[in-house]
Order: sequence, then C-alpha cells, then structure tokens
Amino acid sequence: MKRILFALIVGALGIAVLVALGRWQVERLAWKQGVIAAIEARIAADPIALPDYPDLASHKYAPVAVTGQIGSGELYVLVSQKHKGAGYRVIAPLLTVDGRHVLIDRGFIPVDQRDAPRRTGAVAITGNLHWPDDRTSSTPENDIAGNTWFARDIAEMARALRTEPLLVVVRREDPPAPGIEPLPVDTSAIPNDHLHYAVTWFSLAAIWLAMTGLYIWRTARKKDE
Repeated sequence: MKRILFALIVGALGIAVLVALGRWQVERLAWKQGVIAAIEARIAADPIALPDYPDLASHKYAPVAVTGQIGSGELYVLVSQKHKGAGYRVIAPLLTVDGRHVLIDRGFIPVDQRDAPRRTGAVAITGNLHWPDDRTSSTPENDIAGNTWFARDIAEMARALRTEPLLVVVRREDPPAPGIEPLPVDTSAIPNDHLHYAVTWFSLAAIWLAMTGLYIWRTARKKDE
C-alpha cells in the first residue's frame, strides 16, 4: 500500500509540473503571436520619410519611402534561397534627394549573376528600416577585400560604401531592377517554437501518467498474487 501511495504522490507531482510547463508554453505562444502580429502590422503600415535620427528601438521594421540615385558600388552578402540555391543579397549605396547617403538591400541575385550589369541611377524605393542580426557564433568573418560578406554588418558596410550606418531593405523599386528579386522584411526569421514545446510537455505528462498507472497496476497485481 505504501508503494502505491508513494507512486501516486510522485506521479501526481510529476504530472502537475509537466502540465504547468505546457500551460506556460501555451501562454508564451499567445504572447509571441501577439508580438509577431504587431511587427507584421508595422511592416505593412503606410511608409514614412526617412527619420532624421533613426534608432533601432524606435524605427526597426518602420516602412519608409525614399527617392534618390543608386550608386555603382555594390557589396555581396552570401545567402541561400529555397529552391534556388546559393546567391547574394546586393547591398548598394543610395544618395537621397536631400543629400543623405544610406545603404539599400536590393534583394537576391544568383551566384552566376554577381558580375552582371544592374540598373543604377534615379529610383523611388519603398522598403523597411532594418538592423539585421545575421551573425551567429559560427558565421565566418567577412571577406572585405574579396567583397564577399557573410552577414549584413551595417557599420562595416557603411564604412565600405561611405554611407550612414542605416539600411533600407527594399520592398519595391520604381522603376524595377531586372535580375534582382527583392527580399523584403518579414517575420519568418523570428523563432516561434512555443507550440512545439507545449506539445512536448503535454506529451511527457501523458507518458508520465501512463507509466504511473502501469507501475500501480503491476504493484497491485503482485500484491494480489
């Protein structure tokens, strides 16, 4: 009887902890979905002019409309696109009509199009301000001399192209740039694994319940023999 009572106590405590962890992840899921919805709404909002004093806290994802001249310099960030393979993000300088020099992320080109000519000159751009966090502990250092970049390190890129450390990720160019596929800002890179974690905790609770029940059944059966 004592063994059965002990198993019931341990089983109940274990299930309670695992269910609580699962419920916490469900709450975190709702929170994260709210955050993502707010970011998506901000990304899709009506564009504004470039802010005079942009900063990450106030202006990340902010939609902007800017006109100016695309310069001839380009930086190439190595990336991979699903179903398309390896290629580059093209980072270029933009001289705005009010005399500011900023960075623009024009989008994706295949590897074999790196040296192809691309349209420069007058353009109207709609995009989003972004401070991307591309670098991880395994990201190689940028090959600045060879103009192959592995992360959009804005400060380094701004020094290389002599612009403000400010990046506009292009959503649309007018006129369009043939050969470049815009990769606009979205929320796909924001991790949201809380549903997976919740399912894991609830599954472990169910397994714990089953194991507790099996142990009690076997203990009671041995007692009756």
